[in-house]
Parts: sequence; structure tokens; C-alpha cells
Amino acid sequence: MTGLDVVTPIGSDLETFWKAVLSGVSGVKRIAHFDPEGLPTQIAATLDDQRLIEELRAEASLDPEEPRGVVVGMRAARGAVAAAGARQALASRRAGVFVGTSGERHDLRQLGDVAYAGRSADGRVTTASFLNEFARRAGPRAFYRTWPQYLAARLAGHFGIEGPTATIQTACTSSAQAIGEAYRAIRRGTIDVALAGGAECIVSPIEVQLFCLLGVMSRQNGAPETASRPFDARRDGFVLGEGAGFILLEAADHARRRGVAAVAELAGYGTTCDAYRITDEAPDGRGAIGAMRRALADAGLGPADVDYVNAHGTSTPMNDRVETAAIKTVFGPAAARLLVSSTKSMIGHTISAAGVIELATTVLALRDQIAPPTINYRVPDPECDLSYVPNTAMTAPIRAAISNSFGFGGHNDCLLVRKIAP
Repeated sequence: MTGLDVVTPIGSDLETFWKAVLSGVSGVKRIAHFDPEGLPTQIAATLDDQRLIEELRAEASLDPEEPRGVVVGMRAARGAVAAAGARQALASRRAGVFVGTSGERHDLRQLGDVAYAGRSADGRVTTASFLNEFARRAGPRAFYRTWPQYLAARLAGHFGIEGPTATIQTACTSSAQAIGEAYRAIRRGTIDVALAGGAECIVSPIEVQLFCLLGVMSRQNGAPETASRPFDARRDGFVLGEGAGFILLEAADHARRRGVAAVAELAGYGTTCDAYRITDEAPDGRGAIGAMRRALADAGLGPADVDYVNAHGTSTPMNDRVETAAIKTVFGPAAARLLVSSTKSMIGHTISAAGVIELATTVLALRDQIAPPTINYRVPDPECDLSYVPNTAMTAPIRAAISNSFGFGGHNDCLLVRKIAP
């Protein structure tokens, strides 16, 4: 990994984000870009600073119709490429782009307005009248901009990437899996360099309501900053977040030829599926256990070689309990000395972008030898009994670290990073 960058509610560049993480800053607040009154959950960690979004649009010369997810994805990708000095290296058939995102979601209120305005003369809403009004308002590129593969296509065109271009949509594991598949492509020798990551900006009335119907959202509307409480006995669900992140991956010899230093080595990748339910992880944690074990085996490491785990840690009662048990199963006696923390306590759950933002956090922990905190941890849960770095960052030797991502559909992806040998 030779370059990385993020855009999050607590920092729109890597170092600002990292400083906020180490200070335990929460980006959760009452939703401001629409009126959430009447929704069971009225809080989120959003990117609703319109001035910032417009600045990012201008920086990348993006037109006003580009979705916010594309705007922040382009910003994070450009930052990662600049950090690695890899603009020229990407303009090649030996380069690829791998993106995890669900694309842009239309707001149902806007679609309702389109349907009403496009009624036929007798007051009926037909498919033709709706599509004609939609096209009149949005223009010919409107539909394509909503597709998940749009961001990957934009990045490929922007950087001149002529190798494989892939979009992965596996819910909460999307960007982690995108990074893992980029890593595999480089190891296979298919490509030499990859831009990999993801972006997600889907906080809207319909998304909030749908997640509330699943029973997975926190309803601590009166205390937004403390609503995301991973591993705490008081946790009552996750908080939606928005953000983006990208990482520049290169084969070691390719980076050496370019004369660039690596930030860390992506040494192992494990991916599994629970094959259980769409919305619940298997109670025995078998998918999570399998993903972590595969990542360790892929890296040629044992449980005693890992010092830090950046947990999926959603703040839902079941996820945190199952993940804790899975970590204990994989690491055995070594679990007692592991440092474990959840970035979601500060930025909420950024869904498709969660994997890459949390991997970036893991890389920074490795770089600076500091385990970031799990904020809002106040009341221990007897079923969650690991060292969660409560509330305050902790300096500690970190030789290797794991970043966990588990998603709806039973998807599990684990990425293992370690320090570059001197």
C-alpha cells in the first residue's frame, strides 16, 4: 500500500481524520439535509456540509449533477493517487480499479414529485408520463449516474486505467472485498497496480426507514454523539454514516521500480459467506471465524503474530456479541492480549465504504503504533469481554493487524496488514 486517503464526517483528508479518531471525536448528529421528523431514527454521521461538497466538485471539475457519493469518491481516490505519486503508473493496461459501492439512490419524495408533475391530461400517472418528466428534469445521463458501476467508470476515465474495472456490491463488505480482489489480481500477476476502495452517501428518508424496519438502527435521538456504542451493554443498534476511501495497491517490485515507499503491506485476505440468512450473521460466527483464519493463513501468520483488530463493531446487540466470540475462537489464548476497537463508534456505519475507511484506520494504527479508541464505551457487557481500547487511544507495539468487515447477506471479509520489513 503506497497511498491512501479518506473523506469522512470527522475529516475530509487522511491526517485530519486520523487526528479526530485519536481524539475520540464523534461525527454523529441530527440529520440536517432533510427533515427527519417522524422517523424512528433521526441521527446519522453525514457529509452534509454543502460548502465542502461544492469545493470537492470544483477540485475535480465535476458538474453539479454528479451524485455526492461520486464527488467524495473522486476526492478520496485523487488523494490516494497523489500520496503514492501514481498518476502515470495508473494510465496503463497493467492497472485496475476496484470499487465497492451501491450507487446513488433516488429519494422517493423526488420521484413522487416527478410522478405528480408528469400526470397525463386526465390526471393519470403512466409509465410514459413519468419517464418523460424524469428525462425532462434530469437529462439523458440521470439513470446511468445512479448505477453502481458509474464511479468505477468515472475513475477509470479520469486516471486512464485500461485494465480490469470492477464494481462489487456485497453490502457492508463491499469496499473490503474490492480491496481483497484487487490484492488477488496483483498476486496473480494480472496487473501491477490497483486503485481500490469505495464510497457511500445513502442517508435518506427511505434508507433510514428501511434499516429501522430491520430493527438494527439506534434510536438514541436525544444523544447523537453517544448513540454508537460498540460492545457497550447499552448498545441498541448502529448509526448510518457516509464517506469514502481509496488505497493504492502495488506489487512490491513495481513500487521499488517507481522508487516509492510503502506505507504497509497487505499480507492476507480471507472471504467467506455464512450461507445462513440475509439480515443476520450465523449465531456461531462461522463465517467470521473462517474469514479471519483464511487471512491469517494467507499471510503465513499465526494468532500470536497479530496485535490489533479493527472490529466490524456495529453497535448492534448481536453483531458485537458474535464478533467477540469469533475473535476468541480464532485467537484462543492470544485473544486476551489483543487490542480491539471499532471506528464506527465515531463515524457510524458507512455501509459500502466501511471496509476501506476502517482498513485505512488500521494502517494508520500500524504506522504510528497507536490503537484507536472505541468511544462511548461505559458499561461492560459480560458477553463482550475483550480489550476494546475504551474511549482513549493507546500506544502499543503493533506488528500486524486485522480489519474485519461483515455484511448483510452473510458476507465476511478480513484484511490483514503488517509492517514493512526493514
